[in-house]
Amino acid sequence: MTEARFILTVPADRFQSADALVKQLEENILFEPLAITITETDAVKALWEVALYFETAEEAEAALGLAGLAEGVVSPVPERDWVRQSLDGLSPVTAGRFFLHGGHDRFRRRSGGITLEIDAGTAFGTGHHGTTEGCLLALDRLLRRRRPTSILDLGCGTGVLGIAAARATGLPVLATDIDREAVRVTRANASLNGVKPRVESLAAAGLGHPRIAARAPFDLIFANILARPLVALATGLASVLVPGGTLILSGLTLDQIRWITATYRSRGLILEGRIRRGEWGTLIFRRGADKKRRPGGRTPRRLHVAGP
Repeated sequence: MTEARFILTVPADRFQSADALVKQLEENILFEPLAITITETDAVKALWEVALYFETAEEAEAALGLAGLAEGVVSPVPERDWVRQSLDGLSPVTAGRFFLHGGHDRFRRRSGGITLEIDAGTAFGTGHHGTTEGCLLALDRLLRRRRPTSILDLGCGTGVLGIAAARATGLPVLATDIDREAVRVTRANASLNGVKPRVESLAAAGLGHPRIAARAPFDLIFANILARPLVALATGLASVLVPGGTLILSGLTLDQIRWITATYRSRGLILEGRIRRGEWGTLIFRRGADKKRRPGGRTPRRLHVAGP
């Protein structure tokens, strides 16, 4: 990924305002930023900040003008060891049976449960974000009831969810991402965590890759991406999920939960649970059993009988 040299920062008075601003920028800016972050700057006053990273000052200034952001400020990115600074702020995370830490915290490994080492780097998903943590908690709940046998991690990022599932079940996992760098990072993390032979990682946009078709259907699917891609993928995800299978969705702000819930219910999926971590939500769906049909394709009518 090209190194960012300039940053455009825009203040926001609450998370919803920051999230709406990001959507506006994604829709209207002609110069695509290298990265976008939303950060809480004052927890007491609930103040947030949107930061957009660009390679050149001209791109950042053009984005500022196109979006009409009167309060935006363009400045050079300070010369810092950003990876080391981020690692110093990432303490280990416990999510059910899963314990995640970076390489700098190996000495804090615990003896019980499943310990995973995932470092912050060039792909999304260290377990510290509320969306990833919510998915791990959903996986932990699922494993208390049943052991899935065919697993897909769609939009895998660092591969943390697929790796966690492979460690917990001992079964093969297919991990895909649109970003080839994420695929590389997933393979490295799978090797680091002792599941390289069980995690197949490949670059794929959506569900169209032949390997997904070859390994479908799945009885457990993770899709920790964003709301709009989840809407676009709703029909496809429902179709590659076996009856009784579990679909774990995240990457959602709390105000997007009703939208995504309605979208997936309309595809015949049953909402089994919600997990909230901070301003982020995770949804757990199950595909109901397919209705049996009589010869000729007609579905039997259900008779409603009154009480005794």
